[in-house]
Amino acid sequence: MTAPLSGIKVIEIGTLIAAPFAARLMAEFGADVIKIESMGQGDPLRKWRKLHEGTSLWWYLQSRNKKSLALDLKSSEGLDLIKQLLGDADVLIENLRPGGLEKLGLGWEVLHALNPKLTLVRISGYGQTGPYRDRPGFGAIGEAMGGIRYTTGNPESPPARVGVSLGDSLASLHGVIGALMSLLRVKTGQGEGQIVDVSLAESVFNVMESLVPEYDMLGHVRERSGGALPGIAPSNTYPTADGAYVVIAGNSDPIYKRLMHAIGRADLADAPELAHNDGRAAQSAVLDAAITRWTSSQPIDRVLSALEAAEVPAGRIYSVADIVSDPHYQARDMLLDAQLPGGVSVKMPGIVPKLSQTPGGVNWQGPALGQHTDEILGNLGLGGPDIQRLRDSGVVQ
Repeated sequence: MTAPLSGIKVIEIGTLIAAPFAARLMAEFGADVIKIESMGQGDPLRKWRKLHEGTSLWWYLQSRNKKSLALDLKSSEGLDLIKQLLGDADVLIENLRPGGLEKLGLGWEVLHALNPKLTLVRISGYGQTGPYRDRPGFGAIGEAMGGIRYTTGNPESPPARVGVSLGDSLASLHGVIGALMSLLRVKTGQGEGQIVDVSLAESVFNVMESLVPEYDMLGHVRERSGGALPGIAPSNTYPTADGAYVVIAGNSDPIYKRLMHAIGRADLADAPELAHNDGRAAQSAVLDAAITRWTSSQPIDRVLSALEAAEVPAGRIYSVADIVSDPHYQARDMLLDAQLPGGVSVKMPGIVPKLSQTPGGVNWQGPALGQHTDEILGNLGLGGPDIQRLRDSGVVQ
């Protein structure tokens, strides 16, 4: 079946996480994504974290279904090639510092005149306007400014990182959403292409729930609360007898009653002052202590079995080892077998979301640097001798 983004041409001028992740998501659903890489080493992500024969395993995931074109963007001929590619492109995704495209001669006025239907997705630390626009910004800084770092961790400890590059990933998702909204407008004849301005900090801020009105109206500042959900009880992380941890969310009125009966505390289940969340929140420490006594007396499998029987939402905290061995992940095709160069097999994450009629897929893993240079330039009408001349003169690799 035709992929949902089949026929959509995307040019990526980005490195590391935010722009490349956004382009990857579009590539997985059929977009023709051409990744522009610098000469020599290409995207620094090729050397990040764990490597296999000199190439990052993250690279193979982040760049699957993309085509790699290595060229010198600062050369006049390289710039001309980019303009040719953008002439019939639908989306350009970039995460240079604000003003970076303009320095290359690819500002919005140039791009829009070249291709009025082009959507430009710009991902940066603080956005394209405002007093901080020129500051360098990575995902970690966006998480700090966006509010999530302040609320993450235990109260007695410094603010903690969530464990992955959440700020970059949230910006990627917002970038894709913006690109699709712009594309819908163009494809339905409602208007021309536009700029999608995505800030790392604002992407984090956008998921911070009722943080602002709570502060503005009540003067309340959300603080770090560890595994608990402040103001909503009982909902926390609890230890088990075998050293594991279980998250239990017993915070609706009927679920709360079922949870208390499951742990043998009918007295708490039937207490009138605990019938609703406001009363339970005032005694959350009492409830957490009762639940902890129960969970810590038995292994996690027995805890989960009892809570499942009582229809109480609960789950173990998964490590990657738990994820890879879990039958639900396997049944949902969330663990795909991939082939790396040399025939080595490795598991990779599956595709999200699941579309019933036009699902996404993986056609190939992240390419070698410049692997598709000949193909891409050939599609522009350049012959073998022309491409070789460009290669010999250092314009492409």
